Amino acid sequence: MPECQTSAVAVFDDSLTRYNFGPGHPMSPLRVDLTMRLADELGLFSGPGALQRVDAPVADDELVGTVHLVRLMNAVREAGHGGAGDERLGIGTEDNPIFDRMHEAGAHVVGATVEACRQVWQGDAGHAASIAGGLHHAMPDRISGFCVYNDVAVGIQWLLDHGAQRVAYVDVDAHHGDGVERIFWDDPRVLTISLHETGQVLFPGTGFPADTGGRQAEGSAANVALPPGTGDAGWLRAFHAVVPPLLEEFRPDVLVSQHGCDSHVEDPLTHLSLSVDGQRAGHAAVHQLAHEHAGGRWVAVGGGGYELVGVVPRTWTHLLSEVAGRPLPSDLDVPTRWLDHVQQRLGLDGPKRMTDGGRTDYRPWSEGYDPEQWLDAAVHEARLAVFPLHGLDPMP
Repeated sequence: MPECQTSAVAVFDDSLTRYNFGPGHPMSPLRVDLTMRLADELGLFSGPGALQRVDAPVADDELVGTVHLVRLMNAVREAGHGGAGDERLGIGTEDNPIFDRMHEAGAHVVGATVEACRQVWQGDAGHAASIAGGLHHAMPDRISGFCVYNDVAVGIQWLLDHGAQRVAYVDVDAHHGDGVERIFWDDPRVLTISLHETGQVLFPGTGFPADTGGRQAEGSAANVALPPGTGDAGWLRAFHAVVPPLLEEFRPDVLVSQHGCDSHVEDPLTHLSLSVDGQRAGHAAVHQLAHEHAGGRWVAVGGGGYELVGVVPRTWTHLLSEVAGRPLPSDLDVPTRWLDHVQQRLGLDGPKRMTDGGRTDYRPWSEGYDPEQWLDAAVHEARLAVFPLHGLDPMP
């Protein structure tokens, strides 16, 4: 894809790192801080065509309440101000421990993602990123999977409420984007596509090919349940076999994508085997699809990713460079100042280059498939389930 000339913003301010479940929790705000520092050191926020930083507002209760129940918000607010948790609502569990002002922190993430959506929909920017966002597991009535409020769903609902007729959501996190899918299960205006490690082995245990949307919205959900161990070539093969045809047929007004990077081989919570290079190729593919099928209107959010130093900052810096329309070469050296910061703060040696040396070539689906291979069988099952609902031929 030629260099993109679209204006772009990153919605972020340092106080977003107050979304913090505490020491030892996998969802450390350090991963966001290190990403923004690395992107800054590599010049993404300076010079011609720079990514513009925009402060994130805190969403009010009315905005959060477009998706979440008042009783959940009240319970989260009370818990974050010294009250008791409620495990029935997911508050105070091992995954979702209570932290100070957790309602305000969650509402801030919602505000960041809605602002990214507003920037794109109202034409202030062509592309926008909300790296602290991507909390795709939260449900209307409960916290789930490290996610207090579902900023992505609130952002999509905001787009619909402000005139968007069709919104496509592509989720490449290793975990199924269950909250976003469930919230729009019966809404034919929203197409959710999730590529994730199969729920047979990974939280939240959902997201199978037969899950294609509610009765009034059949075909509004697409799920590719990938086998454990899927690497760059298999992941890219699956992505290109499913996502581009659906987006071409759906013709969204805007593309929202979630870029959890826990699909990396070094992620401690999952079992996929992508490299930073494979993830970088995924970002680039989503960017191109936004231009081909959504008029260039693209909102990108973060998500999972729990290898805090070696993976998340590099992968999300590549994502930010795509959003900026200034993709970084994969073979860049990591800046010494960033490495020194990591050493001083954490006593760790950071990665020396922006690449893992991974290969990103893959065999296109059009060349045929092998039903005896788990990956090919999973992709074929997904295409069989959802393609006919869009008038598409599921066969290669």
